Amino acid sequence: MQKAVLSRKLSLLFLTPALVFVALFLVYPFFSIFQMSFTNRALVGANALNPQNVGLQNYMDLFDTQDWMRRGEMGHSLWLTAQFVIGSALIGQAGLGLGIAVAFHNRKGLLRELVFTLAIAAWIMPDVVVAFAWFAYLDPDGTLNQMLQAVGLRPQDWLFDYPLLSIILFNTWRGTAFSMLLFSSALASIPPSYVETADVIGARPWQKFRDILLPLLRGYIATDLILITLWTFNTFTPFLLTGGGPSYRSNIIAIYTYEVGLRFFQFGKASAIAVIVMLINLVLASIYLFISRSRQRQIA
Repeated sequence: MQKAVLSRKLSLLFLTPALVFVALFLVYPFFSIFQMSFTNRALVGANALNPQNVGLQNYMDLFDTQDWMRRGEMGHSLWLTAQFVIGSALIGQAGLGLGIAVAFHNRKGLLRELVFTLAIAAWIMPDVVVAFAWFAYLDPDGTLNQMLQAVGLRPQDWLFDYPLLSIILFNTWRGTAFSMLLFSSALASIPPSYVETADVIGARPWQKFRDILLPLLRGYIATDLILITLWTFNTFTPFLLTGGGPSYRSNIIAIYTYEVGLRFFQFGKASAIAVIVMLINLVLASIYLFISRSRQRQIA
């Protein structure tokens, strides 16, 4: 009994630095932002020195039905973010990552190594370098338009005419490596005899994917979708490419929060946006935990 008490105390002693770290850098900032969301605190003007408690006014302004879907407002930013997440994370990164993993499953050679190396390089390169490269790629006189002209197609001003599509393609290219590596590891854990048996009975590639690989990958697919949804929902990197423009047409929620807080210096309103974003993240994280626990119960 005494040993159990000592081991519990020793465990708490080892956990103390981590608990202090979490309290200082996660818990305290969260409650500070939550408290600030009920004020009109700003960086400049009278509200900078003497912020007033405004109650739920910041939240009421954000959810004002008259301006909710107007460009540059929160409703419009959330709608753009939903399209961005669906296009980039759910369809782009997950779909492309799964396709690459399945295409190169149980295959070796130069092409596989080249594709995996390029995908991982795009994932680990610094954001500024990647954004600059894509800015040059999508420029009216850039590489993409030169390739289009070479095959007789009309060049486009991609960042001006198709800003949302541009950042969807950019983020898909940027983040596909995670899904690719996750699904490759999952496929490697599937016994080869399953696929070999399907080959013996003459199953087609689509039938093998539908009836063997896909059912075994469902748990991994759910995990991948939740994680990349969280990352994509909160990513700020598209700001380096479009700055949220033109005319707020790529003003996803991360960029909108930045503009309100650090461009217009409305700290109270920006804190309210941050609280709403944190609640959305909490819902997504809860879904992820629920799926993970359900999967563990199925395995057990």
